[in-house]
This record gives sequence, structure tokens and C-alpha cells, in this order.
Amino acid sequence: MGTIIELQNVRFIAEKQDIVKNLSCQFEEGKATALIGPSGGGKSTILKLAAGLLVPAQGAVYFRHEDIALMNRKQTLNFRRQASVVFQDSALWANQSLYQNMELPLRIHFPQMPKQERDRRINEVLDEVGYQKDLMMRPSKLSMGEQKLIAFARAMLCRPVLIFLDEWTESLDENAAQRLINIVKAHKDQGHTIIFVNHDLRLVRYLADYVFMIASGVLSMKFTGTQLASDMDLAQYIEKGIAS
Repeated sequence: MGTIIELQNVRFIAEKQDIVKNLSCQFEEGKATALIGPSGGGKSTILKLAAGLLVPAQGAVYFRHEDIALMNRKQTLNFRRQASVVFQDSALWANQSLYQNMELPLRIHFPQMPKQERDRRINEVLDEVGYQKDLMMRPSKLSMGEQKLIAFARAMLCRPVLIFLDEWTESLDENAAQRLINIVKAHKDQGHTIIFVNHDLRLVRYLADYVFMIASGVLSMKFTGTQLASDMDLAQYIEKGIAS
């Protein structure tokens, strides 16, 4: 299907340090790509660059061959409607109720949608993730795992075809984590593009078509999920790299 996201010679600097160093890579449409590597290596930063949430100090990020940084408002809204991000820390608005957090993407991308339809859509995705508590609460009243469920459900509201996930199963019990993994697998089976950060090689083997090993802000290795599943020496090498 071709490339959906491309990073060309991307550099990102934070606190006068190079976090990402002249990185170039492509993400194939309709495939799942895992970003793995040691902590602090730049995985989450690369995910946010690919999602257009960070602006590179050098280079460019393209969505279907359009430079994200140069998009006009209409193009940006179209990109944001098609793409969703689940952050590692959930990134819920602390001063808004859970319902307001959930409702916001629909208000932005579908301003003409009736409230009844917004409520139906919200309840639908909450049922899918297994959240059943009061939506009038603030995020601070929830456990981190419950916040992660809300953040994941919110990301699914606009029915994205490009999904960015940063350690989205952290803080969840086994049943809740498996429920979200099944939802992501269903999106993949529908031909949607998944780009995710995860340290669990079992999950990487299960979902990933491609695996990018990120270390010290560079793409140190690239291989397929099939190679990771079949090559035990490679798997052991990667496990040591993640743990370092």
C-alpha cells in the first residue's frame, strides 16, 4: 500500500541535547511497526515526531507525502481526524470531566454531530474497553489503569486509520490489557496502520510486521516480526538491548 509516514533526516533537540539524530525511516500503510529499545533511547520522541506532535529541529515528517509542518488548517484537521495517539501518561485534561475529555475529539472533528450521536459513540467505545464508571468524575479520581482505558477509548472515537500507541497496556491488569490488544489487532486486520512503543517482546511478536530498534536517538536495527519470531539469537540480542 506504500508509505503513510516518513521521517527524513530528522533531528530533535531538548535541553541542548540531541534526542533524535539525523533519523530517516518509513512506516508502511496497513502494517504494524514496533519501536523498541532501551529506556531513554528516543522511542517516545520518535513516536511523537511521527504523529506530528513535535516539530523537528532539522528534517521533515511526511504524511502521505505531505510535510506535516507545512499543512494548512484544513489539511491538519484531516490528518488529526485520521490519526490518534494514546500517550504513556494518558494525557487527560485534569480540569475536565471524563465525559468532557471523551467528547472533545467529536466536537472538534464532527461539530455538526448531534449530542445523542456523540453519546452513542462514547458509550460504544467505552463498552469495548470495559469501562463502566461515572463519566462525570475528574481523571484524578481514577487509577492510572482506568485513566489509560479512558485515553484509549478517546483515541478510538473518530475511528482512526493511523494509530500511535505509547506503552498503552502499562498499568492495566491482564484482562484489560488483553481487551485493548484485541482491539488493536482488529484495527490491524482491517488494514489500519499501527505504530507503537512497547517493551514486551511477546506483544511485539504478536502484533508487529516490522520492528525498529531505537538506541541513542538513532535507528540501530530494522527487521520483520517474522524474523524476531523465528530467530532465537536475534530475540535474545534484542532482549538484552531492551534491558540495557
